[in-house]
Amino acid sequence: MSTVQPDIQLEKKMNLLAYVVSVVVLLLVGLMRRVKFDLGIDFHFLPPLHASLNALTAVILLVALYFIKNKQIENHRKAIYAAMVCSALFLVSYVLYYFTTPETKFGGEGAIRTVYFILLITHVVLAAAILPFILLTFNRAYTAQFERHKKMARWVFPLWLYVAITGPVCYLMLKPYY
Repeated sequence: MSTVQPDIQLEKKMNLLAYVVSVVVLLLVGLMRRVKFDLGIDFHFLPPLHASLNALTAVILLVALYFIKNKQIENHRKAIYAAMVCSALFLVSYVLYYFTTPETKFGGEGAIRTVYFILLITHVVLAAAILPFILLTFNRAYTAQFERHKKMARWVFPLWLYVAITGPVCYLMLKPYY
């Protein structure tokens, strides 16, 4: 049992920041398909980085799950920090790429096209929806509200993992069309 006391006031401040970050990210993602900047740099090298960061996030999340199941709290905490850093780097890189580079269209036909768009749509919708919940789940642990953290993490974790796995899958399916 932890002797750290929950810090409700800090959680409120962190939650406000989580909501602001989530709204800003959603606005940026909404704008990046409509607004393009020419920075004079070819950013076509970024999609493999995006896929790699997402895949690394998925692996780290599974490691974090292993640690928490084995009551290795400090290792779990470090793994979650690493997953969040990977996700943040992905997000910055992703926004940079889509603000500077035209979209690549999927060229597959038939059933593979349907599979691709199902994966892509669920990936995008869940990525947008899960961001604030990832941050709120983190906030609960950071402010020593472990029971509340655990309740939320039980459903946030698999959705975050799904997003982290489907990102690279969508990239690999789109790769022939870059």
